[in-house]
This record gives sequence, structure tokens and C-alpha cells, in this order.
Amino acid sequence: MARPSTTSTAARAMPATRRNALPGRLSSGMACDTAFRIIARRHLDAVLAQHDGTCRGDPDALHQIRIALTHLRTAIRFFSPMLDDALRPTVWAELKWLNRQLGMVRDLDVAIERVVAESGDELAVIAELQHWDEKRAESHRLLARALQSARYRRLVEQTSAWIESGPWSTRRSKEAIRLRRCSLADHATARLTEWETTLLKKARKLGKLDVEKRHKLRLLNKRMTYSVESLADLFTDGAATKQKSILKQLRKAQRSLGQLNDDARGQTLAASLNDVGFEAGTRFLDRKREKKLLRTAAAAYRKLDRAKPFRSSDLAPNAEPEN
Repeated sequence: MARPSTTSTAARAMPATRRNALPGRLSSGMACDTAFRIIARRHLDAVLAQHDGTCRGDPDALHQIRIALTHLRTAIRFFSPMLDDALRPTVWAELKWLNRQLGMVRDLDVAIERVVAESGDELAVIAELQHWDEKRAESHRLLARALQSARYRRLVEQTSAWIESGPWSTRRSKEAIRLRRCSLADHATARLTEWETTLLKKARKLGKLDVEKRHKLRLLNKRMTYSVESLADLFTDGAATKQKSILKQLRKAQRSLGQLNDDARGQTLAASLNDVGFEAGTRFLDRKREKKLLRTAAAAYRKLDRAKPFRSSDLAPNAEPEN
């Protein structure tokens, strides 16, 4: 589906915060404060670009705005030691609020697609879907209202201002200055290695995880995937080949865990639809499917585990910091 044009409202939503000129691409020797601004701007702009389409009910725009928002939240996590100031909890809470508004409609879109794909044109299914469609329409009205609210506008303005010149950017302690001046490659190598180690440790217990812990593993997998994607500018030559291999396995695991999470969310949504809840919920209960998805994710993690973790040479951290 073609993405809708969203120039008018996106432009109105843009804050008046002055943006300093930044390089167009990331580089290994770039200071972390500059790198964060580049990455965060990209994803905040992507959120704004899908605003109008999401308000109109375009499922593709909704999907894209959620991806952009998750990328932005991941960037904040990725640079969290540097960004630890008094405003970050407020910014984070508002971004989390927006994510919740988007999530309900997206969950219903996915569940409805699943019911339609597996059921065809049976009359019973058509009656069943009426309840889902009504719930979807109600959720979208609430989402559109949220996206057109003063709270949303304040969120955009506050987040943009914080990215550009939040307290984190002016703290004068030696540690704060060190974190801002640290080269992107040094920070990225340490962060990716730390997250990969945690991810693989948890993934080894995948078969024993309950729904909630499996959901947390999926979020960690997504965090890792989005961080590697955001740092694509840094990978060259052999490191680019390694990056693609890592992303291939992360995405394969992500798809399987995502489908398992969609099934769990579908059951929960079906249970909330009262009279059709039990019948609809059974459409998301499939032990054979669950086992297959778990096997696929486990195989991806085994391949990722056999690959060497991120090495300093991948991102050339010894490059001189850029001024």
C-alpha cells in the first residue's frame, strides 16, 4: 500500500525548536551526543510523517508510525547513560503513552487479519467479525482524538526540544562530558555486546519461558534489531556482511516471537468481546503452530550464538573523535 502524503499536518506538528546542522550520516569517530541527535531526529521525523495517515485509519501508516516510535524509544535506551537527566522520565512516560494509544488499534488490525485469513466467508465468521470491527472503529476514534490532542502536540515539542538541548546536553560533570564525547563506535561496541549477551542467555531458555517472559525476550530482540539497523552507516566491508547475517537471524526470531505474541494478544482481545469471546479465542490456540514458531526462533538464536559477538574492529572505535 502506498504511504499517504502527510506534509501538512506533520509540518504543523513540528516544534519551533531550533535545529543545529548535523552530518547526514553516522561515522565511527562521531561523538555520542551528535550521533544521538541524528538518530533521534530521523525517527521523530518518521513518526510525524505518518501522523495524517494514521489519523485517517490507514493500517500501513499505523504500522509505520509504531515502528518509528519504537526506533525512537530504542535510541533513548541505547544512549541511556548519557541521557540520564531530570526530564527523561517525563519524555519516556509520554512516548509510552503514545505507544499504548497506537498499540490497541494495531493489535486489533492483526487479529482481524488472522480471523479473515483462516476463516473465509462463512456467515458465522462475518457475524463474529462485526464485533471486532466495532471494537476497532471505537479504538481508532480514540487514537485519532489522541493524535489531534494538545497532549500529543506537547509531546512532540517537548521531545524535540529535549533531543536538541535537554539538560543531558549541558551537564558539566566529568562523567557527563565523557559520555557525550565518547566515540559512537566505542559506545556501540560495548552496548551491542552487552545486549547480545543478555539476549542469548535468555534465548537458551526459550522453550521454558511463559507468555510474559517470552514477550520480554521479544522486546529485547527488537531493541537489538533496531539498534543494529540504526547504526547501518557504521558497517562497511566485512563488517557489513556480518551485520546482515546478524540481522537475518534477529529478524527471523523476531517474526516468530511476534506471531506468538500476536496469538496471545488475540486470545486476550477475544476474551474481552464477551459473547463471541470463547469462539474467537479458539482461533488463536494452536499448539502445533506454537511449537513450530518456537523451533524457528530457537534455530535462529543458535546460529546467532555461533557467530562471534561484536568486536571492536567491526565499528573501528579507534577512529579519532570528530569535532
